[in-house]
Amino acid sequence: MQTASILQLCALGLIVASGPLAYVWVKSDANKYRKLIWVTMFFTFDLILFGAFTRLTDSGLGCPDWPGCYGHSNPIAAHAHIAAAEAAMPTGPVTVAKAWIEMTHRYLAMGVGVLIISLLVIAWVRRSTFRQSVWPAAALLVLVCVQGAFGAWTVTLKLMPAIVTIHLLLAIVLLCALGWLAARQFSAAASVPSAVARRFRAFAMLSLGLLFVQIALGGWVSTNYAVLACPDLPLCHGQVIPDADFASGFTLWRPLGVLPNGELLPAAALTAIHWTHRVGALVIFLVVGAFAGMLSRACKAAGAAGSYEHKLVRALNWVLLLQLATGLANVALAWPLAIAVMHNGGAAALALLLAMLVSRLTLLARQPGLASGAPASIYGGQTPTRAA
Repeated sequence: MQTASILQLCALGLIVASGPLAYVWVKSDANKYRKLIWVTMFFTFDLILFGAFTRLTDSGLGCPDWPGCYGHSNPIAAHAHIAAAEAAMPTGPVTVAKAWIEMTHRYLAMGVGVLIISLLVIAWVRRSTFRQSVWPAAALLVLVCVQGAFGAWTVTLKLMPAIVTIHLLLAIVLLCALGWLAARQFSAAASVPSAVARRFRAFAMLSLGLLFVQIALGGWVSTNYAVLACPDLPLCHGQVIPDADFASGFTLWRPLGVLPNGELLPAAALTAIHWTHRVGALVIFLVVGAFAGMLSRACKAAGAAGSYEHKLVRALNWVLLLQLATGLANVALAWPLAIAVMHNGGAAALALLLAMLVSRLTLLARQPGLASGAPASIYGGQTPTRAA
Protein backbone atom coordinates (compact mmCIF):
# COMPACT_ATOMS: atom_id res chain seq x y z
CA MET A 1 0.00 0.00 0.00
CA GLN A 2 1.42 3.38 -1.01
CA THR A 3 2.37 6.00 1.55
CA ALA A 4 -0.17 8.46 0.13
CA SER A 5 -3.01 5.98 0.70
CA ILE A 6 -1.85 5.32 4.28
CA LEU A 7 -1.78 9.06 4.99
CA GLN A 8 -5.27 9.39 3.52
CA LEU A 9 -6.51 6.65 5.86
CA CYS A 10 -4.97 8.45 8.84
CA ALA A 11 -6.66 11.66 7.73
CA LEU A 12 -10.00 9.86 7.49
CA GLY A 13 -9.54 8.54 11.04
CA LEU A 14 -8.91 12.08 12.25
CA ILE A 15 -12.00 13.31 10.41
CA VAL A 16 -14.18 10.62 12.01
CA ALA A 17 -12.85 11.49 15.47
CA SER A 18 -13.19 15.24 14.92
CA GLY A 19 -16.95 15.19 15.58
CA PRO A 20 -16.76 13.54 19.02
CA LEU A 21 -13.72 15.64 19.94
CA ALA A 22 -15.52 18.83 18.93
CA TYR A 23 -18.53 17.80 21.01
CA VAL A 24 -16.31 17.31 24.07
CA TRP A 25 -14.59 20.64 23.48
CA VAL A 26 -17.76 22.74 23.20
CA LYS A 27 -19.52 21.19 26.21
CA SER A 28 -19.52 23.32 29.34
CA ASP A 29 -18.27 20.45 31.50
CA ALA A 30 -14.88 21.55 32.86
CA ASN A 31 -13.63 17.95 33.17
CA LYS A 32 -12.91 17.16 29.53
CA TYR A 33 -11.23 13.89 30.45
CA ARG A 34 -14.37 12.51 32.04
CA LYS A 35 -16.52 13.71 29.15
CA LEU A 36 -14.17 12.19 26.56
CA ILE A 37 -14.26 8.82 28.38
CA TRP A 38 -18.05 8.73 28.12
CA VAL A 39 -18.06 9.87 24.48
CA THR A 40 -15.41 7.27 23.56
CA MET A 41 -17.42 4.57 25.34
CA PHE A 42 -20.55 5.52 23.39
CA PHE A 43 -18.58 5.61 20.12
CA THR A 44 -17.04 2.19 20.86
CA PHE A 45 -20.49 0.73 21.48
CA ASP A 46 -21.60 2.10 18.10
CA LEU A 47 -18.52 0.55 16.51
CA ILE A 48 -19.44 -2.86 17.97
CA LEU A 49 -22.94 -2.53 16.52
CA PHE A 50 -21.55 -1.63 13.12
CA GLY A 51 -19.05 -4.48 13.38
CA ALA A 52 -21.97 -6.85 13.94
CA PHE A 53 -23.72 -5.34 10.91
CA THR A 54 -20.53 -5.84 8.87
CA ARG A 55 -20.27 -9.49 9.87
CA LEU A 56 -23.97 -10.26 9.47
CA THR A 57 -24.08 -8.76 5.96
CA ASP A 58 -21.06 -10.91 4.98
CA SER A 59 -19.05 -7.75 4.32
CA GLY A 60 -15.94 -8.78 6.24
CA LEU A 61 -14.08 -9.46 2.99
CA GLY A 62 -15.68 -6.61 1.05
CA CYS A 63 -12.12 -5.33 0.73
CA PRO A 64 -9.93 -8.46 0.82
CA ASP A 65 -6.76 -6.63 1.87
CA TRP A 66 -5.86 -4.46 4.87
CA PRO A 67 -5.84 -1.64 5.92
CA GLY A 68 -7.03 -0.22 2.63
CA CYS A 69 -9.17 -1.50 -0.22
CA TYR A 70 -7.10 -3.02 -3.04
CA GLY A 71 -4.27 -0.76 -1.93
CA HIS A 72 -6.41 2.39 -1.88
CA SER A 73 -7.85 4.40 0.98
CA ASN A 74 -11.47 4.19 -0.22
CA PRO A 75 -13.72 2.08 -2.48
CA ILE A 76 -14.05 4.90 -5.02
CA ALA A 77 -10.38 4.69 -5.93
CA ALA A 78 -10.61 0.88 -5.91
CA HIS A 79 -13.77 0.78 -8.06
CA ALA A 80 -12.13 -0.98 -11.01
CA HIS A 81 -10.83 -3.82 -8.81
CA ILE A 82 -14.16 -4.17 -7.00
CA ALA A 83 -16.13 -4.20 -10.27
CA ALA A 84 -13.85 -6.90 -11.71
CA ALA A 85 -14.22 -9.08 -8.59
CA GLU A 86 -17.99 -8.61 -8.57
CA ALA A 87 -18.25 -9.46 -12.27
CA ALA A 88 -16.22 -12.63 -11.77
CA MET A 89 -18.31 -13.70 -8.75
CA PRO A 90 -21.62 -11.76 -8.49
CA THR A 91 -22.65 -13.49 -5.26
CA GLY A 92 -19.16 -13.49 -3.79
CA PRO A 93 -17.73 -11.59 -0.84
CA VAL A 94 -16.69 -8.52 -2.85
CA THR A 95 -19.32 -6.04 -4.03
CA VAL A 96 -19.47 -2.26 -4.06
CA ALA A 97 -21.92 -2.18 -1.15
CA LYS A 98 -19.90 -4.65 0.93
CA ALA A 99 -16.69 -2.74 0.24
CA TRP A 100 -18.25 0.46 1.57
CA ILE A 101 -19.60 -1.34 4.66
CA GLU A 102 -16.21 -2.87 5.40
CA MET A 103 -14.27 0.37 4.88
CA THR A 104 -16.77 2.37 6.94
CA HIS A 105 -16.17 -0.09 9.77
CA ARG A 106 -12.43 0.49 9.45
CA TYR A 107 -12.86 4.28 9.41
CA LEU A 108 -14.93 4.08 12.62
CA ALA A 109 -12.29 1.86 14.21
CA MET A 110 -9.57 4.37 13.35
CA GLY A 111 -11.75 7.09 14.87
CA VAL A 112 -11.92 5.15 18.14
CA GLY A 113 -8.14 4.83 18.04
CA VAL A 114 -7.76 8.60 17.71
CA LEU A 115 -10.16 9.17 20.62
CA ILE A 116 -8.18 6.81 22.85
CA ILE A 117 -4.91 8.52 21.90
CA SER A 118 -6.58 11.80 22.87
CA LEU A 119 -7.57 10.26 26.22
CA LEU A 120 -3.97 9.30 26.90
CA VAL A 121 -2.70 12.76 25.97
CA ILE A 122 -5.20 14.49 28.27
CA ALA A 123 -4.52 12.02 31.10
CA TRP A 124 -0.79 12.72 30.82
CA VAL A 125 -1.02 16.51 30.50
CA ARG A 126 -3.55 16.87 33.34
CA ARG A 127 -2.29 14.06 35.57
CA SER A 128 -1.46 16.37 38.47
CA THR A 129 -4.86 18.07 38.30
CA PHE A 130 -6.93 14.91 38.00
CA ARG A 131 -4.85 12.91 40.50
CA GLN A 132 -5.47 9.85 38.37
CA SER A 133 -2.96 7.40 36.98
CA VAL A 134 -2.27 7.56 33.27
CA TRP A 135 -1.92 3.77 33.13
CA PRO A 136 -5.60 3.02 32.44
CA ALA A 137 -5.51 5.27 29.38
CA ALA A 138 -2.21 3.72 28.29
CA ALA A 139 -3.70 0.23 28.68
CA LEU A 140 -6.64 1.29 26.51
CA LEU A 141 -4.22 2.34 23.76
CA VAL A 142 -2.39 -1.01 23.92
CA LEU A 143 -5.73 -2.82 23.82
CA VAL A 144 -6.99 -0.92 20.79
CA CYS A 145 -3.71 -1.66 18.96
CA VAL A 146 -4.08 -5.38 19.67
CA GLN A 147 -7.70 -5.15 18.51
CA GLY A 148 -6.52 -3.54 15.28
CA ALA A 149 -4.07 -6.39 14.72
CA PHE A 150 -6.86 -8.95 15.07
CA GLY A 151 -8.95 -6.86 12.69
CA ALA A 152 -6.19 -7.22 10.13
CA TRP A 153 -5.90 -10.97 10.73
CA THR A 154 -9.68 -11.31 10.38
CA VAL A 155 -9.25 -10.19 6.77
CA THR A 156 -5.93 -11.79 5.89
CA LEU A 157 -6.93 -15.17 7.39
CA LYS A 158 -10.26 -15.08 5.48
CA LEU A 159 -12.67 -14.88 8.41
CA MET A 160 -11.18 -17.76 10.39
CA PRO A 161 -13.79 -18.32 13.14
CA ALA A 162 -11.31 -18.29 16.03
CA ILE A 163 -9.79 -14.98 14.92
CA VAL A 164 -13.19 -13.36 14.31
CA THR A 165 -14.42 -14.49 17.73
CA ILE A 166 -11.30 -13.14 19.47
CA HIS A 167 -11.76 -9.88 17.55
CA LEU A 168 -15.30 -9.66 18.96
CA LEU A 169 -14.17 -10.47 22.50
CA LEU A 170 -11.45 -7.83 22.39
CA ALA A 171 -14.02 -5.26 21.30
CA ILE A 172 -16.15 -6.18 24.33
CA VAL A 173 -13.08 -6.00 26.58
CA LEU A 174 -12.33 -2.52 25.24
CA LEU A 175 -15.91 -1.42 25.87
CA CYS A 176 -15.85 -2.86 29.40
CA ALA A 177 -12.54 -1.17 30.15
CA LEU A 178 -14.01 2.17 29.10
CA GLY A 179 -17.10 1.44 31.20
CA TRP A 180 -14.95 0.56 34.20
CA LEU A 181 -13.07 3.86 33.87
CA ALA A 182 -16.26 5.85 33.22
CA ALA A 183 -17.93 4.47 36.35
CA ARG A 184 -14.96 5.67 38.40
CA GLN A 185 -15.62 9.24 37.26
CA PHE A 186 -19.19 9.36 38.55
CA SER A 187 -19.95 11.27 41.71
CA ALA A 188 -22.94 9.63 43.40
CA ALA A 189 -24.83 11.65 45.98
CA ALA A 190 -26.00 8.34 47.44
CA SER A 191 -24.21 5.04 46.91
CA VAL A 192 -24.73 1.59 48.30
CA PRO A 193 -23.03 0.99 51.67
CA SER A 194 -19.61 -0.61 51.60
CA ALA A 195 -20.98 -3.73 53.31
CA VAL A 196 -23.43 -4.27 50.43
CA ALA A 197 -20.67 -3.61 47.89
CA ARG A 198 -18.39 -6.21 49.50
CA ARG A 199 -21.22 -8.74 49.62
CA PHE A 200 -22.05 -8.45 45.89
CA ARG A 201 -18.68 -7.67 44.30
CA ALA A 202 -17.72 -11.32 43.77
CA PHE A 203 -21.19 -12.10 42.40
CA ALA A 204 -20.80 -9.26 39.91
CA MET A 205 -17.40 -10.56 38.80
CA LEU A 206 -18.79 -14.08 38.42
CA SER A 207 -21.68 -12.77 36.32
CA LEU A 208 -19.32 -10.81 34.08
CA GLY A 209 -17.00 -13.80 33.67
CA LEU A 210 -19.85 -16.13 32.69
CA LEU A 211 -21.18 -13.50 30.30
CA PHE A 212 -17.82 -13.36 28.51
CA VAL A 213 -17.96 -17.12 28.01
CA GLN A 214 -21.47 -16.75 26.60
CA ILE A 215 -20.41 -13.92 24.29
CA ALA A 216 -17.58 -16.14 23.04
CA LEU A 217 -20.16 -18.87 22.35
CA GLY A 218 -22.38 -16.34 20.58
CA GLY A 219 -19.46 -15.20 18.46
CA TRP A 220 -18.72 -18.84 17.64
CA VAL A 221 -22.35 -19.34 16.57
CA SER A 222 -22.27 -16.26 14.37
CA THR A 223 -18.88 -16.85 12.76
CA ASN A 224 -19.82 -20.45 11.94
CA TYR A 225 -23.29 -19.46 10.64
CA ALA A 226 -24.95 -21.79 13.14
CA VAL A 227 -27.86 -19.52 14.11
CA LEU A 228 -30.43 -21.69 12.32
CA ALA A 229 -28.84 -25.04 13.18
CA CYS A 230 -31.71 -25.58 15.63
CA PRO A 231 -34.77 -24.22 13.81
CA ASP A 232 -37.33 -25.05 16.51
CA LEU A 233 -38.08 -23.67 19.98
CA PRO A 234 -37.64 -24.51 22.80
CA LEU A 235 -36.28 -27.89 21.73
CA CYS A 236 -33.58 -28.53 19.14
CA HIS A 237 -34.72 -30.83 16.34
CA GLY A 238 -37.47 -31.97 18.68
CA GLN A 239 -35.03 -33.11 21.36
CA VAL A 240 -33.84 -31.72 24.68
CA ILE A 241 -30.33 -32.96 23.89
CA PRO A 242 -30.02 -33.30 20.10
CA ASP A 243 -27.63 -35.45 18.12
CA ALA A 244 -24.53 -33.28 17.96
CA ASP A 245 -20.86 -33.44 17.02
CA PHE A 246 -19.17 -31.42 19.77
CA ALA A 247 -15.63 -32.48 18.80
CA SER A 248 -15.98 -31.06 15.29
CA GLY A 249 -18.06 -28.08 16.38
CA PHE A 250 -15.48 -26.94 18.91
CA THR A 251 -12.36 -27.63 16.90
CA LEU A 252 -11.11 -24.09 17.31
CA TRP A 253 -8.21 -23.64 14.91
CA ARG A 254 -9.60 -24.28 11.45
CA PRO A 255 -10.74 -22.33 8.38
CA LEU A 256 -14.32 -21.16 7.97
CA GLY A 257 -16.76 -23.96 7.16
CA VAL A 258 -14.27 -26.83 7.07
CA LEU A 259 -12.38 -29.11 9.42
CA PRO A 260 -8.58 -29.05 9.66
CA ASN A 261 -8.41 -31.99 7.24
CA GLY A 262 -10.37 -30.06 4.62
CA GLU A 263 -13.70 -31.84 5.05
CA LEU A 264 -16.84 -29.72 5.23
CA LEU A 265 -18.09 -28.98 8.73
CA PRO A 266 -20.98 -31.42 9.34
CA ALA A 267 -24.46 -30.25 10.25
CA ALA A 268 -24.19 -32.05 13.60
CA ALA A 269 -21.26 -29.78 14.46
CA LEU A 270 -23.38 -26.69 13.83
CA THR A 271 -26.08 -28.20 16.02
CA ALA A 272 -23.54 -28.66 18.83
CA ILE A 273 -22.47 -25.03 18.55
CA HIS A 274 -26.02 -23.68 18.58
CA TRP A 275 -27.27 -25.95 21.37
CA THR A 276 -24.33 -25.06 23.63
CA HIS A 277 -25.08 -21.37 23.14
CA ARG A 278 -28.72 -21.96 24.10
CA VAL A 279 -27.70 -23.71 27.31
CA GLY A 280 -25.31 -20.86 28.05
CA ALA A 281 -28.11 -18.34 27.49
CA LEU A 282 -30.24 -20.09 30.10
CA VAL A 283 -27.36 -20.05 32.61
CA ILE A 284 -26.72 -16.35 31.99
CA PHE A 285 -30.39 -15.46 32.33
CA LEU A 286 -30.62 -17.25 35.68
CA VAL A 287 -27.28 -16.07 37.13
CA VAL A 288 -27.39 -12.44 35.98
CA GLY A 289 -31.11 -12.22 36.77
CA ALA A 290 -30.49 -13.52 40.29
CA PHE A 291 -27.60 -11.10 40.79
CA ALA A 292 -29.64 -8.12 39.56
CA GLY A 293 -32.65 -9.06 41.69
CA MET A 294 -30.66 -9.57 44.88
CA LEU A 295 -28.62 -6.39 44.47
CA SER A 296 -31.76 -4.39 43.68
CA ARG A 297 -33.41 -5.57 46.88
CA ALA A 298 -30.25 -4.85 48.86
CA CYS A 299 -30.12 -1.30 47.48
CA LYS A 300 -33.72 -0.68 48.52
CA ALA A 301 -33.17 -2.16 51.96
CA ALA A 302 -30.13 0.06 52.48
CA GLY A 303 -31.99 3.21 51.45
CA ALA A 304 -29.99 3.51 48.24
CA ALA A 305 -32.84 3.01 45.77
CA GLY A 306 -31.84 6.17 43.91
CA SER A 307 -28.13 5.36 43.82
CA TYR A 308 -26.05 5.06 40.67
CA GLU A 309 -25.61 1.35 41.35
CA HIS A 310 -29.35 0.78 41.60
CA LYS A 311 -29.90 2.60 38.31
CA LEU A 312 -27.31 0.34 36.67
CA VAL A 313 -29.10 -2.72 38.07
CA ARG A 314 -32.46 -1.56 36.72
CA ALA A 315 -30.92 -1.03 33.29
CA LEU A 316 -29.33 -4.48 33.55
CA ASN A 317 -32.73 -6.08 34.15
CA TRP A 318 -34.28 -4.43 31.09
CA VAL A 319 -31.37 -5.29 28.80
CA LEU A 320 -31.40 -8.89 30.04
CA LEU A 321 -35.07 -9.22 29.09
CA LEU A 322 -34.43 -7.58 25.71
CA GLN A 323 -31.53 -9.96 25.08
CA LEU A 324 -33.75 -12.96 25.78
CA ALA A 325 -36.43 -11.62 23.43
CA THR A 326 -34.01 -10.94 20.55
CA GLY A 327 -32.37 -14.34 20.99
CA LEU A 328 -35.69 -16.13 20.69
CA ALA A 329 -36.74 -13.90 17.78
CA ASN A 330 -33.55 -14.73 15.88
CA VAL A 331 -34.62 -18.38 15.74
CA ALA A 332 -38.39 -17.88 15.38
CA LEU A 333 -38.03 -15.29 12.59
CA ALA A 334 -35.08 -16.97 10.81
CA TRP A 335 -32.36 -14.50 11.73
CA PRO A 336 -33.60 -11.08 10.53
CA LEU A 337 -30.71 -8.64 10.20
CA ALA A 338 -32.07 -5.89 12.47
CA ILE A 339 -32.82 -8.28 15.34
CA ALA A 340 -29.50 -10.05 14.93
CA VAL A 341 -27.67 -6.71 15.24
CA MET A 342 -29.80 -5.86 18.30
CA HIS A 343 -28.85 -9.20 19.85
CA ASN A 344 -25.17 -8.40 19.41
CA GLY A 345 -25.74 -4.94 20.87
CA GLY A 346 -27.61 -6.41 23.82
CA ALA A 347 -24.67 -8.66 24.67
CA ALA A 348 -22.33 -5.67 24.56
CA ALA A 349 -24.70 -3.62 26.73
CA LEU A 350 -24.94 -6.40 29.32
CA ALA A 351 -21.15 -6.64 29.50
CA LEU A 352 -20.84 -2.86 29.79
CA LEU A 353 -23.37 -2.59 32.63
CA LEU A 354 -21.79 -5.46 34.54
CA ALA A 355 -18.31 -3.98 34.10
CA MET A 356 -19.55 -0.65 35.45
CA LEU A 357 -21.14 -2.41 38.41
CA VAL A 358 -17.92 -4.32 39.11
CA SER A 359 -16.03 -1.02 39.00
CA ARG A 360 -18.40 0.75 41.38
CA LEU A 361 -18.77 -2.15 43.82
CA THR A 362 -15.00 -2.62 43.94
CA LEU A 363 -14.49 1.08 44.62
CA LEU A 364 -17.17 1.21 47.32
CA ALA A 365 -16.03 -2.05 48.93
CA ARG A 366 -12.65 -0.44 49.61
CA GLN A 367 -14.26 2.31 51.69
CA PRO A 368 -14.54 0.92 55.25
CA GLY A 369 -17.67 2.08 57.00
CA LEU A 370 -18.99 4.00 53.99
CA ALA A 371 -22.68 4.63 54.48
CA SER A 372 -25.34 5.42 51.93
CA GLY A 373 -25.16 9.09 51.04
CA ALA A 374 -21.39 9.49 51.51
CA PRO A 375 -19.31 10.52 48.50
CA ALA A 376 -17.25 7.74 46.97
CA SER A 377 -15.65 8.47 43.62
CA ILE A 378 -12.71 10.03 41.90
CA TYR A 379 -14.95 12.39 40.01
CA GLY A 380 -13.28 15.61 38.99
CA GLY A 381 -9.88 14.35 40.06
CA GLN A 382 -10.75 14.15 43.75
CA THR A 383 -9.76 11.16 45.78
CA PRO A 384 -12.55 9.13 47.40
CA THR A 385 -13.71 10.45 50.74
CA ARG A 386 -14.38 8.02 53.55
CA ALA A 387 -17.28 8.41 55.87
CA ALA A 388 -16.36 9.52 59.35
